[in-house]
Amino acid sequence: MIKKCSCSVCKEINQIKHGDNPYYVITMSTGYVVLGKYQFFRGYTLFLCKIHATELHELPKSFQRQFLSDMSIVAKAVYQAFKPKKLNYELLGNTDPHLHWHIFPRYKNDPLPNRPIWCIDRSLTMSESVRPSIRQLSILKNKLAKTIRGYERA
Repeated sequence: MIKKCSCSVCKEINQIKHGDNPYYVITMSTGYVVLGKYQFFRGYTLFLCKIHATELHELPKSFQRQFLSDMSIVAKAVYQAFKPKKLNYELLGNTDPHLHWHIFPRYKNDPLPNRPIWCIDRSLTMSESVRPSIRQLSILKNKLAKTIRGYERA
């Protein structure tokens, strides 16, 4: 059922499986939760589908429903753990043709708070200054994993 692939998301999943992804948070039934490498938006999280597919309609129906449910749990956990004003969701796939959600917490003090994230200069959002330290990453991961586990049990 799971296709072998060499896309960047499949490579990231392979790193998770081999214990080589420092941004990995937790495994869910249909995907993997990872923090974004840049934390300009504190709590920026990705949810990577376990099945290599480029479109939602390509997933088997039961898996599709569970994938969307799992993504909702991840989003709720991001919201609860990091207390943003709003969440932005993206499932694009133009650059990386593998289903993966981007969940961006948006805060009232964001630059351009009422505009999409791509309107903010990438030199800010992808700057080395917003890469979390090992300690910061550990704190973010633990907080998110704990919150997700709480919702999975509910």
